[in-house]
Amino acid sequence: MRQWEIYLFPYRDEQPHPVVILSNDERCANEAITHVNGLLCTSVRLNRELKRHETGLDEADGLDWKTAVRCDFIYALPKNEFLEKRGEVSRLRRAAITRKLVDCLRLPLDF
Repeated sequence: MRQWEIYLFPYRDEQPHPVVILSNDERCANEAITHVNGLLCTSVRLNRELKRHETGLDEADGLDWKTAVRCDFIYALPKNEFLEKRGEVSRLRRAAITRKLVDCLRLPLDF
């Protein structure tokens, strides 16, 4: 597991959803650390526009269809519950996710 990879995660009461891993590679590789940070992804119907707090992924990132990444909440998820790897976020989309996180979480860039 590495930063920017996409894995399926088995949410309770729902089908598994893709998650974009945000934690750095050191945290992901450290067996003493049980949780990583991730962003929940959901499939997008063809006619639905992305919401303000979402950015998009698709086949270029290893997914089967257009997928929305929710950037308004960062989950702490147990590493041992992740299922299969689905893909990796492309460089272009990494920048889009980063910008969306800054916007949604109102992170200051002027220090």
